[in-house]
Amino acid sequence: MSQDIPVTGYAILGLLTFGDELTGYEIKQRADITLRFYWVSPAMSQIYTELRRLTDHGLVRADVRHEGGREVTSYAITDEGQAALRAWMDGTPAGFPVLKHTVLLRLLIGHAAEPGRTRQMLHDYLAELDAASDDLGEVREALRGADRPGEPFRFPSLVADWGLDYFAAEARHARRALASLGETDDGVEEATA
Repeated sequence: MSQDIPVTGYAILGLLTFGDELTGYEIKQRADITLRFYWVSPAMSQIYTELRRLTDHGLVRADVRHEGGREVTSYAITDEGQAALRAWMDGTPAGFPVLKHTVLLRLLIGHAAEPGRTRQMLHDYLAELDAASDDLGEVREALRGADRPGEPFRFPSLVADWGLDYFAAEARHARRALASLGETDDGVEEATA
């Protein structure tokens, strides 16, 4: 495992393991569709920086072709890239995720804000969770039929299921916090004695 390949580089290698060559733009699209639910989707500049690094290390092959008078580069993982990805996956401890949860940070110091603002933030978060659940639900449905053991999208479907469960748990916690702050399920503030 190369010490100067960041996790994002391994994520890009992983995105290239589904049997197709992708341009940098297509890698960005695939990252936006998949990584955004559980990892930061890298910016285009970061993708191209990592692709250069991965190409320099021989982990990715760059193929240049001409289309309509312009140069198009597509990338494919090499055997060395497959080996490096396997070594990283085999040799990296599971690790506990670092949670950077803005809603929880704001809730932690909720006493510094108006109570109505904290409740509104939780309602906004519930709306965002609903939208993310809908998006991820569509991704999950698109994987049906290719999600059986031995199929190429078995593992992405497991991640999608995990994400859907995570969003459901987050919604339960947000509703519990709203109830604790004196708000009923219908959004009406309960009278305090």
